[in-house]
Amino acid sequence: MTPTRCSTGISGLDDILQGGLPAGHLYLFEGEPGTGKTTLGMHFLLAGLAVGEPGLYVTLSETGNELKEVAKSHGWSLDHPQLEVFELVSAEQLGPEAEQTIIHPAELELNQTVQGVMARIEATRPKRVVFDSLSEMRLLAQDPLRYRRQVLALKHFFAHHDCTVLMLDDLSASTGDMQLRSIAHGVVWLQQIVGEYGADKRFLRVAKMRGIGFRSGEHDFTLKTGGLEVFPRLIAAEHHKAFVPENVSSGNVAFDAALGGGLARGSNTLFVGPSGVGKTTTAIACVHAALRRGERAAYYLFDEGLGTLLPRARTLGYDLQPDIDEGRFLLSALDPAEVTAGEFAARVRRSVEEDGARTVVIDSLNAYLQAMPGGKFLMLQMHELLTYLNQRGVMTILVLGQHGILGQGRLDIDLSYLSDAVVLFRYFEARGNLLKAVSVAKSRTNKHANTIHEFRLGDRGVEVGEALTDFEGVVSGISRYAGEMALLSDNDAR
Repeated sequence: MTPTRCSTGISGLDDILQGGLPAGHLYLFEGEPGTGKTTLGMHFLLAGLAVGEPGLYVTLSETGNELKEVAKSHGWSLDHPQLEVFELVSAEQLGPEAEQTIIHPAELELNQTVQGVMARIEATRPKRVVFDSLSEMRLLAQDPLRYRRQVLALKHFFAHHDCTVLMLDDLSASTGDMQLRSIAHGVVWLQQIVGEYGADKRFLRVAKMRGIGFRSGEHDFTLKTGGLEVFPRLIAAEHHKAFVPENVSSGNVAFDAALGGGLARGSNTLFVGPSGVGKTTTAIACVHAALRRGERAAYYLFDEGLGTLLPRARTLGYDLQPDIDEGRFLLSALDPAEVTAGEFAARVRRSVEEDGARTVVIDSLNAYLQAMPGGKFLMLQMHELLTYLNQRGVMTILVLGQHGILGQGRLDIDLSYLSDAVVLFRYFEARGNLLKAVSVAKSRTNKHANTIHEFRLGDRGVEVGEALTDFEGVVSGISRYAGEMALLSDNDAR
């Protein structure tokens, strides 16, 4: 029989658990202070209220007023007739007149604590309970055997009253609490990475969940005003969608010819070149062509600000503001110090599945690398993202910058083997001028041209010239053209 599920109140976590927590069991949520356990507990109780399930928040370490202030900071209220915040240890119990205090633990105090919880359960009959936190009980018990027995007693009591329980633990024990992990029906770890710069990165992992399938591995989440948002790890195989393979125009006939017919649906194209050579502008031209076809497009900008990108595009004949205003063009400027790879993948998914984007641009991969904590598993995550986009029939453009303008440019990462097509942008020298060239180095979908073409950015946008011969030094990074064929700039002199 399929177990009844309890929503955690967090859609991403419910997705990881493939429907939520099985009802009527005890779960352990572990994490150091500041990882978001208390906020997660509030999500859980408020989700219960939404479906008519009364809740009880048992707090041993924070006061009721402190919890209400936390809830208020997220725009929530704990003042509800079916929700009780129970302070198990009051100010009077911690006063100097008390013979037994939580600072001086004893078996009597532990028994009183457990009996106090049971009494409130009997009185309020909640369906959902949050117990915050186990570190206080551990201090009271001191002895592992006594601690285990008391937790087992609570577990059986909760099960008898058909309660779904979250027990929060701040990992105050010197080693992991293996005793409680073996008792709990499920275990979820919340972790936080403090980097040298930027926002802290948080992720969770489901370590154990009896009786149900779940998505394993690390899943990024954020803790902001409004609560927790969890971003399930992207598994591309779960998102295949049928589409019609076709080539679409880049907006330039000569560039389409070099690509072997245009940009292919369900594929990704990598634009590689040094700074200022025209990679971003060419990507904008491709997006502009998609918008003129009546499609929707999403552009994720890591490097450049909107204040310079849009005016520059407008001067080249690509006025994108009307498309932004009408919702056809989703332009997002992201701060790589504030966004994680999981959050970014979730944004891309929303743009494709909810907003209907058929063209996606990531500009640039150099900055995307900085969004990763230590660059961990960048290739695997990018592989999943690109596979997902390909399987959804999206035409994807990736921009990758090379270090230096002259000479052989160094790459932060090499994604050429993951890319279906690679377009090289280069500077070259001819007749005393520093000009630009473009060539297609690879294409898995089309029979592309092997020629090198001059191209430039002008009032009419991207211009691609005829194939040029007699190039020297293309591989070394700084090309020199010694042929007699007319260049684009030669026409300007006439």
